[in-house]
Amino acid sequence: CCQLHKNRNSHQIIFNIIMFSAPFLDVKCEQLTQPAALTVQPGQRLTIRCQVSYDLRYWTAFIRQAAGKGLEWIGVNDKHGNLHLKDSLSDKFSIDVDTNSKTVTLNGQNIQPEDSAVYYCARET
Repeated sequence: CCQLHKNRNSHQIIFNIIMFSAPFLDVKCEQLTQPAALTVQPGQRLTIRCQVSYDLRYWTAFIRQAAGKGLEWIGVNDKHGNLHLKDSLSDKFSIDVDTNSKTVTLNGQNIQPEDSAVYYCARET
């Protein structure tokens, strides 16, 4: 996950490792890894790269959760390479997939204090 903190006139984003397991007899863990830290000034662009250990035929989504609020779905790239974004966020965010490096990237533009949240990348089960 990554967390966007207010820090005077800038925002600091902290990333951690997320792991998922499939609900089968043979437990299989997949790993999604994000960088350690990033600082974003209001009005700037945001890039969150999520490197994954699984086949990118699985859908990978980005979700965020602002402090004290519920989860908000940002968008997903499906197994056919089609992008599906929440309508109200489609002007702010895009998602790119690089199958060679197994990286899914959330790109944001004009980041504002109201975008402060914990950001997650997640894989379909």
